[in-house]
Amino acid sequence: MRSLFPVTDLTTTAAAAPDREWSLDELAEAYAYPAGLPDGTSWLRANMVSTLDGAAQHDGRSQPISCAADMRIFGTLRGLADVVIAGAETVRQEGYRPARAREAFAERRAAAGQGPAPAVAVVTGSLDLDFSLPLFTEPLVPTLVVTGAGAPADRIEAARKAGAEVVIAGDGARVDPARVVRELAARGLRRQLTEGGPRLLGQFVAAGVLDELCLTLSPMLTAGDAQRIAGGPGVAVPERFFLASLLEEAGFLFSRYRRTDS
Repeated sequence: MRSLFPVTDLTTTAAAAPDREWSLDELAEAYAYPAGLPDGTSWLRANMVSTLDGAAQHDGRSQPISCAADMRIFGTLRGLADVVIAGAETVRQEGYRPARAREAFAERRAAAGQGPAPAVAVVTGSLDLDFSLPLFTEPLVPTLVVTGAGAPADRIEAARKAGAEVVIAGDGARVDPARVVRELAARGLRRQLTEGGPRLLGQFVAAGVLDELCLTLSPMLTAGDAQRIAGGPGVAVPERFFLASLLEEAGFLFSRYRRTDS
């Protein structure tokens, strides 16, 4: 990874930076959550990848447009989070497994009062999930299933029998994205990371609860009709984010944007 551009030094050229791989400790410092969050509050960041022409996936998955450095940042963001939030469709398509404990982040997590690995929270209205998968049978910490009060009772019971913790974050069958954030924070899961998919991220954006976007720009063109990183209803007025940092490697750009009022 060639250079880290702080927002105050965006004119620095990548060619002037040493050509070396950033360590996990350096990445952890670069992507650290804000210190001293007030009690009862949380910080929701998203991590997404997009091609030059705006595709968030290729053949239904993000991996083909990613790279090794992107996966290092992916692992770093997970290593810092209390909870990883994903939509059910993303869990199915990407073959989600439980987050694992990583020695590189063990000391940092212990100092922050975190467990050995983040929980995974699956947002779903229908609970159309395979509860025999390792995500539910083999997690270090119980997987959370976030749904609405009107979700099918038999599926809620199946989730609980599988060992998942069911979190109600909506009065009907649908999930309220703002309530997802609040309910997870109430359980002490305040450093929040969403990995999509696009529909879920779009809901967080529309609800005005996204604090930070970590976006990898992949130097690829795919054409086609692939989803953007965020989908669903638009917002009435576009919300402005500012560039907090930028990394580059082999033509991939790794940006971090924060909401202007965060």
